[in-house]
Amino acid sequence: MVKYREILRLRSLGYTQRQIAASVRSSRNTVSEVISLADEHNLSWPIESTMSDQSLQSLLYPGRVSQSGRKEPDYAYIHSELAKDGVTLTLLWSEYCESCYAEGTIPYMSSQFSDKYRKWARMTKATMRIKHKPGNAIMVDWAGNTFKIYDMVTGEITEAYLFVSVLPCSWYAYVEPCLDMKSETWVACHVNMYAYFGGSSRLLVPDNLKTGINSNTRYETIINKSYNEMAEYYDTAVVPARVDKPRDKSPAEGTVKHTSTWIIAALRNRKFFSLHELKEAVSAKLEEFNARGFQKREGSRLSAFLNEEKPFLKPLPASPYEPAVWSTATVQRDYLITDGKNKYSVPFDLIGEKVDIRITHNTIEAFFHGARVASSPRYEGRLRDPVIVPEHMPENHRKYLSYNDD
Repeated sequence: MVKYREILRLRSLGYTQRQIAASVRSSRNTVSEVISLADEHNLSWPIESTMSDQSLQSLLYPGRVSQSGRKEPDYAYIHSELAKDGVTLTLLWSEYCESCYAEGTIPYMSSQFSDKYRKWARMTKATMRIKHKPGNAIMVDWAGNTFKIYDMVTGEITEAYLFVSVLPCSWYAYVEPCLDMKSETWVACHVNMYAYFGGSSRLLVPDNLKTGINSNTRYETIINKSYNEMAEYYDTAVVPARVDKPRDKSPAEGTVKHTSTWIIAALRNRKFFSLHELKEAVSAKLEEFNARGFQKREGSRLSAFLNEEKPFLKPLPASPYEPAVWSTATVQRDYLITDGKNKYSVPFDLIGEKVDIRITHNTIEAFFHGARVASSPRYEGRLRDPVIVPEHMPENHRKYLSYNDD
């Protein structure tokens, strides 16, 4: 915008139009026109401090303002609407244009609309929702570095691995140390993660690790059955990152890097003698990490999560998911399946067929072509005899059970 106030101030000090033009970075014609219009409106320096350059433009060029004046968007409304599923800046710009036309005002072009919103978001320190909507996704991974747990008697060292998850909108994180990276441990960490966040997301973005993803090619993605069942329980979809595309989950990669510094490295001089002791120390460091202020904007991961993201998470089920281990087995002639300790019966007509076995802490189930065909309480101790349901037996076997000594 032309510096109308500066032009009038320099003119009052006796500067020539050429000198004024050089000072305010405007053409001599513009300076001459502004001075002429000021004389017509009896404007002279000093001018009231409340009168800005925009006010002077409205006074000197009333026709120009009515032709070029544009309606300012409601940026706070845009910011809140962007949090909703499917809402984009393009859609909001279209609605903004419709309201402008209805009011007889002129809208900004799409690029100006987007640039102005981004500028507003930066100036107000608002969380940017252009790339990541709140509550839309959770990104998960294993940290590369490990902890050491020492045996108090033998001094033997056991490595502990760190599960890392992050909400990419607020960068709010959850981490948990584990003794292994098996499938059941991976799923259990997710259950604890959802409890920590107090909700679930629409998407779950893991890396292509075997504990979660069996195969991820250009044409097909095969998700581990236990992992997929857990995702269905929390009403979320597993969308693994593309192979060799770390940018697909850059917030998780960044959080892994930060946790390596603020949690793993911060505890480097401490010796841990149990997993429980390690979990307590990591939990305390996690709270410090989430409460630590951002470097380039106001607030912290915790404040951004509470103010920007938590209201948009999906509610959790009434009870947490019970982790299950899936396997496949061919039913033998004794029509029994095993959980590794004890044997349980399935219908005898499945002899020779492959069934899917689902094992939880309390139950063991068998599925054939997706339908559950057998279910039994699971026993922790080793039993002398297999657990057999009479209905699973052939008729002659059932008759045998009814025989007495006579």
